[in-house]
Amino acid sequence: MDETRITTVQKPDRVIGRRGYKQIGKIVSAERGTLVTLALAVSATGNSIPPFFIFPRVHFRDHFLRNAPPSSAGSANPSGWMNAEHFFAFVKHFVKHSKTSRERPSLLILDNHDSHLSIDALNYCKENGVTVLSFPPHCSHKLQPLDRSVYGPLKKYVNSSCDAWMTNHPGHTMTIYDIPEIVNSCLPLAASPANIKAGFAVTGIFPYNAHVFQDEEYMPGYVTDRPNPENVQDVPANVTIEEDPAEINFSEPQPGPSSRRSPSNTPPPPTPENIRPLPKAAPEKLKSTSRKRRVTAILTDTPIKDTLEEEQKNKRKKTIVEPKKKE
Repeated sequence: MDETRITTVQKPDRVIGRRGYKQIGKIVSAERGTLVTLALAVSATGNSIPPFFIFPRVHFRDHFLRNAPPSSAGSANPSGWMNAEHFFAFVKHFVKHSKTSRERPSLLILDNHDSHLSIDALNYCKENGVTVLSFPPHCSHKLQPLDRSVYGPLKKYVNSSCDAWMTNHPGHTMTIYDIPEIVNSCLPLAASPANIKAGFAVTGIFPYNAHVFQDEEYMPGYVTDRPNPENVQDVPANVTIEEDPAEINFSEPQPGPSSRRSPSNTPPPPTPENIRPLPKAAPEKLKSTSRKRRVTAILTDTPIKDTLEEEQKNKRKKTIVEPKKKE
């Protein structure tokens, strides 16, 4: 499961023009667009459930889903982003269309966004046989099947459809109520069984492949490797660290057969890294932030869920403002 955004202003596609012309106009709906959040869930068998839309409105109306994919659902909030309340609504939508139950359990994999940590949603998942597993932090771009093979093609198809819509409706401005119709024409092309299965295969989730990522994929992060902050000790500036003198061992040649070759003292040839080492990032400084770093976990397990519930209770206590006493 993952979310993506669909905006009312497309990025203009390629334009055919005469040679030598530097400025060629292409019409768009507005200067800045309004986004609609699209939440989708797919399975390793290549199937998907109907999409779930979140509109940037205070109240949701049924006509928001005009010409949307069949059985689509939606909700609304002023920002148009996913939050805990709408994630609970999405979970109900997921259980309804996946037909998950205690007799037919399912595994729901998602990222560690705060909106996915709703206690009401996790309790509902546990009651209906849904096990919720979270990705490791900063890894969804590699481990999320929707990001790897579905949402990229979907954005391209939506962009082309928006171009066609603007051409077929001259003088009109695209609104958020036109987004479901555009998604209806593009989603079957992007969320095809072949694309969905390819997303699960390239991430190593299904078929399971623990060695799907090669060593060279980790090389770009080599220059930013840092020691753990708790292992770094600050040394005062006025303290001088004395290094132990290097020990030099002199050994006399030992007699032996004439066919034996003496070991060579020639140093190995230098490598480019010895001549010019790669730059290294400075040790990371701990920042006082209120956001807790999450790890991969089974969110529906009782110990994890109880910990999340306690964190949210403490957070609510901090947000309560005590009334001022009248003097």
